Amino acid sequence: MFELVKSGGWLMLPIILCSIVSISIIAERFWTLRRERVLPKHLVAKAWSAVKQDHMTHTEIEALSKESALGAILSVGLHNRNESRERIKESIEERGREVVHDMERFLNTLGTIASISPLLGLLGTVIGMISVFAAITKHGVGNPSALAGGISEAMITTAAGLTVAIISLIFYRYFRRKVDGIVVVMEREAIKMVDVLHNHHTHSDETAAQSEH
Repeated sequence: MFELVKSGGWLMLPIILCSIVSISIIAERFWTLRRERVLPKHLVAKAWSAVKQDHMTHTEIEALSKESALGAILSVGLHNRNESRERIKESIEERGREVVHDMERFLNTLGTIASISPLLGLLGTVIGMISVFAAITKHGVGNPSALAGGISEAMITTAAGLTVAIISLIFYRYFRRKVDGIVVVMEREAIKMVDVLHNHHTHSDETAAQSEH
């Protein structure tokens, strides 16, 4: 393996670096975007139950916000549950943008690696061909061993660059799609929470008004 890398020339170093960064990002995003970490089951039902029973303390809301990405969004609505519907929705949308930004962390880097890796491979091809023509100029075409180094460098860097690019692009698209799906679910659950909080607040106001009379 070392000899193969060595044959690819100095451009194999940035390609290998890109592969290491790409694999690290892929592993980190798989861990971070696990469903139980982002959209845990029964979280919304638990929050609804607490709202209806009206016993959600500040400490419980803070714990909810740290539990998952969806919990971070719902907790903002719970903090503002006594505000107007517009204010609740606005606060949830603001927090939602922050959560989505966190879920998309490092994806631009992964996309950049997918774009530059084949270019690095192409650059290796060009440098390899330059070496081939230099060898032809010096030794002629009758010495295959003199041409082998440049050809090897051209092919190895091209193959390495394309391999890193293909893998990075596949997972870049996969994580983008996954984040989009998570966002759709979060928006749906957040809208439901806004309606529940608004209805609960309205009902509480009506009950208070009836008590005064």
